[in-house]
Amino acid sequence: MASSGYSTPESELESVLPVHSTAARRPYNLVVNSDKTQYTSDHITSTFVNRGAEVTLVDGAVSVTPTATQYEFQTQRNVNRTGLMMIGLGGNNGTTLAATITANRHNIVWHTKGGVQQPNYIGSLLRASTVQIGTEPGTGKEVHVPIADVLPMAMERAQVAPYLAELGAPLPSIYYPDFIAANQEARADNVVPGNDKQAHLEHLRADIRKFKLDNQLSRCVVFWTANTERYSDIIAGVNDTADNLLAAIKSSHAEVSPSTLFAVAAILEGEPFRVIELAERHQPSLAAMTSSLAKPSCKSVFAEFLVNAGIKPLSIASYNHLGNNDGHNLSAERQFKSKEISKSSVVDDMVNANRLLFKAPAADAKKGTKEAKGEHPDPHCRHQRAIDEYYSEIFCGGRSTINIFNECEDSLLATPLILDLTILTELLTRVQYRKTDEKKDFAPLYSVLSLLSYMLKAPLVKPGTEVVNSLNRQRNALESFLKACVGLESNTDLLLDTRIW
Repeated sequence: MASSGYSTPESELESVLPVHSTAARRPYNLVVNSDKTQYTSDHITSTFVNRGAEVTLVDGAVSVTPTATQYEFQTQRNVNRTGLMMIGLGGNNGTTLAATITANRHNIVWHTKGGVQQPNYIGSLLRASTVQIGTEPGTGKEVHVPIADVLPMAMERAQVAPYLAELGAPLPSIYYPDFIAANQEARADNVVPGNDKQAHLEHLRADIRKFKLDNQLSRCVVFWTANTERYSDIIAGVNDTADNLLAAIKSSHAEVSPSTLFAVAAILEGEPFRVIELAERHQPSLAAMTSSLAKPSCKSVFAEFLVNAGIKPLSIASYNHLGNNDGHNLSAERQFKSKEISKSSVVDDMVNANRLLFKAPAADAKKGTKEAKGEHPDPHCRHQRAIDEYYSEIFCGGRSTINIFNECEDSLLATPLILDLTILTELLTRVQYRKTDEKKDFAPLYSVLSLLSYMLKAPLVKPGTEVVNSLNRQRNALESFLKACVGLESNTDLLLDTRIW
């Protein structure tokens, strides 16, 4: 079948339906006409003023001093040929991602009881949401473009979408029974043999090198989508520093988890994952902790709404009715505890921002959220159900209870986020910065890519800085950064022109 246009996949599997707008390919054609932005064939270089304020509190008096620091950002225009290594490829997220990328590449339609379905990237921040970049002269109407169009990103279908048959069998992985539920043992049938963790590390590094070589990749993003592990104990002299961790791997210490081995392997190969001190030393990019949007993000969004409205949440109770193997694994207490800990702080920054409603917590105070474990109903059921109850104090001692019921197919929420994380991670490895007045060489961004927090349930940040869980602030930070890289100011909702004569 002949191709029907620029946005249409060239394949005998091509559908008669036009490509969905979120899946269409578009050339990069955003140009900023400003002395703050310079374009060459290799780079986009912009000037950005980071404005803030230093606040001093003395005896109840608040003294505010505005600050301004000028930076230059340099973004490599040539997108790296990028591959994605998914740990847990045979699971729900991995198989969904592989199938839906292929469906989008070939625009394959299918029938369900709801009618004809067409592939798309609904749920993707990059592909299905927009950013305001200015207004039309004369009319004053706001102009929005897809976020993916602000900077050159890895969006070519040919770069990320192999045929399913070409994927072959998943590579063998690392299995340490102590870190996941005992009921998973029967599924662990494709593992690297032995108990030597140093040998396992070298095996993983060799897999990464071979994957890059076989697919002629410049960049490889390693993504954990395997079972939830129990938390590893932080033990002085074992896994508290980069050198101690490397020594612990060499001695096959019991507290070195599979995910840690994958992280270290990725970092030593210069590819994105996590393990902060080691990443700082080798300077790859990393993002952590877990990606899961709908339920935790609902908590943070609704809690932020209540607090910003001057309402005081007293407790947030969650009940999860889990399907899939996820629920089977989390039926074990230690694995469920890992999930509970990761969710326990998702509203902390909203609470800490309002000392009118909330006193500073005592050092041993418990969190105000509680996760209730649901029974695992069916390992083949894709749907997961959650009920969140918000119990709040309102005017003059009144009480309010709000219940939110959520049902979803988690993998269909997670898959667009996996792609967003992969594409943005590759982009951020091409962005460098420097302070204008220092005139030093451009340097890479800090290894912990906290700009990816919007897509992560419990994000890590640069040590010594505060975690931001507010979804609105996370998205605004990413949007503002992308615009800064092309010399545009952050969005303002002041709309001053509409409020003056």
